[in-house]
Parts: sequence; C-alpha cells; structure tokens
Amino acid sequence: MRLKQIKLAGFKSFVDPTKIPFDNALSAIIGPNGCGKSNVIDAVRWVLGESSAKNLRGDSMTDVIFNGSSSRKPISVAGVELVFENTQGRLAGQYASYQEISVKRQVNRDSESSYFLNGQKCRRKDITDLFMGTGLGPRSYAIIEQGTISRLIESKPQELRVFIEEAAGISRYKERRRETENRIRHTRENLDRLNDIRVELGAQLDKLSQQAKAALQYRELKTNERLLHSQLLVIRYQELLTQTDKLEGELSALELQSAQQQVISQQSDTSVTQLKQQLAELSDSEHQFVEQYYAAGNNITKLEQQLKHQQQQDTQLQQQINALQQQLAAGEHAIAALQDDYQRLLGHAKELTPQYEQAQAALELIDEQLAVVEEACDE
Repeated sequence: MRLKQIKLAGFKSFVDPTKIPFDNALSAIIGPNGCGKSNVIDAVRWVLGESSAKNLRGDSMTDVIFNGSSSRKPISVAGVELVFENTQGRLAGQYASYQEISVKRQVNRDSESSYFLNGQKCRRKDITDLFMGTGLGPRSYAIIEQGTISRLIESKPQELRVFIEEAAGISRYKERRRETENRIRHTRENLDRLNDIRVELGAQLDKLSQQAKAALQYRELKTNERLLHSQLLVIRYQELLTQTDKLEGELSALELQSAQQQVISQQSDTSVTQLKQQLAELSDSEHQFVEQYYAAGNNITKLEQQLKHQQQQDTQLQQQINALQQQLAAGEHAIAALQDDYQRLLGHAKELTPQYEQAQAALELIDEQLAVVEEACDE
C-alpha cells in the first residue's frame, strides 16, 4: 500500500486547496525553512487520527485551521484527504478489494471533527482499525521524523514490543483480543449483576406469591362484603321507606302549622312595618330636636362671646368717658382762662382803635404823596 496523493485545504499554512501527488515510490519534499514541510507530516498524522494538539505543535485542535494573515482572512474549516493505492491488497476487511482508498478528516471552529472513508462518514475507530497492522497510524513507525530514530533506540522493551508487533502485523489481533477480553469482562460483570437481580427477583417472587394469596383471599372477602353490603342496603331501603311514610304524615302536619305561622308572621310583619314607620318618624323628630339643641347651644355660645365682647367694649368706653371727662374739665379751665384773656385783649383793642384810625389816615396821606412822587419820577 502506497501513499498516492495528499489534498489539503485550510490546514495551517495551506489556506488554498493544494494537491501533493506522489507518482513515484520514492519522493521528497524540499524547500526553505518555514515553507510548510513539517505541516505536511502534521497533516498526515492528523488525518490518521491524531487527537493530541501538542503532537501537532499547537495548543488546541482548532489551531490547525488557518488563522489568517495581513493579506488573507481566517477561514472556518480545515480538511486533509489522503489517497492510498491498494493494488497489493494489504488492507483487510471490506476495503480489501478496493484499488484506491481515500481517508479524509475535517474540523471547524467549534472543534467538531468528521472522518470520511471513500466519501462516507465514519468514526475515528474505523480509521485506526483500517490501518492497524499496516505500519500506518498517528504514532506508528511508518512516519519517521526528527527524534523518531533516537526514540526507537532508547525505547524500553515494552515500547519496542509495540513497534515490533505493529511491524509483524499482529497488533490488529492483539487489539481485537483486548476488545474481546474487555467484552468478556463486561459480560461477566453483567452476569454477576444478573445473578444478583435473579436472586432479588426470586425473593420478590416469594413475596409476590404471598401477596397473590392475600389478594385472592381479599377478593373473596371483598365479594362477601359486597353481597352483605347490598343486603344491608336493601334492609336500610325498606326502613327508609317506612320512615318516609311516617315523615310525610309529619310533614303534612308541619305544613299546616307552617301556613298558620305564615299568617301570624304576615300580621307581625305588618305590625313591625308600622312600628318601623313610627320609629322613623320619632327618629326624624329626635334628629330635629338634636339639631335645634346644638343650634341653640351655638347661639348661646355666640351670645356669650358677644356679651363678653360688649362688656369689654363697655369697659373701654367707660375708660374713654373718664378720660374725656378729665379732658372736659381741663378744657373748661382753659376756656375760662381764654375768656379772661379775650376780655383783656378786647379792652386793649378798644384802647388801640384811635391809634389805628390815626395810622390809617397817615397811610392814606402817604399813598397820595407816593402817587405824586411816582408821577414826578415818570416825568
């Protein structure tokens, strides 16, 4: 079985769909550092089922998706497809007759991986089972890179035995044996559990048989109970019929009494209605008297306040009268004094009257002289 072609799309540095053909049995990929040679080996490991991001030189499985660059945007899906030539029939199982085998793996940003065999979706276990015993696998001896030789030389006998068994082609059978042993162990554990369940169910069956007997006895007793209950109901029904006849007679008598009581009740209702009307009239009268009482009380209060106010005003007026009387007495004394002064001034005026007349005559003379002087001045 020989690797015929590798198809990469979005895997690490292979952002564009890339095909790497291997036409010859001996092929080489050469190039400068950083051109992606190691990414080809990582792609082969990854598509063959590598589940450790550390072995792919990353922190998580989504690191294999192209994260973008200054000139390219990141993408969301990475895929790698290996095409093998199976002309020698090295593969076993249902794919032994195929001349060409295609193995493909895809992963998205949600870390969801998908495997495909010849275009049909499958499990990772189907891939590992397909290449088991052929030397191919994510960590098999067929992929030799830096440190692989030293790891083979320095490996422990147990680790070296794994590579020898893989090369001898018996790892497939050992894996099947391990799976078979696991199944046998699980089957024995299931048998032990079934044994415990059987014992438990046996104990439950004994209890259920006792319960079944009790149920049968209960059913018989229940049937007798129903029969006795029906007979008891018939007896009670007959007794109830007798009581019904008796009660009907009593009911007729009570109906007559009820009719009489209704007549009395109607008369009582009429009396009650009249009394209620009288009570309403008395209540209205009471309300009127109460209102008049409160109104009279308010009037009395107002009159008392007016009386107090009038008393205060009377007191103030009496005080004012006393003050006015004092002022009147003082005024009378002043009037008497003024009358004396008036009489005195009247006598003095009489004495000055001749002098006033002389001064008036002199003033007229002076006015005449003044007129003459003014005329002279005008001239």
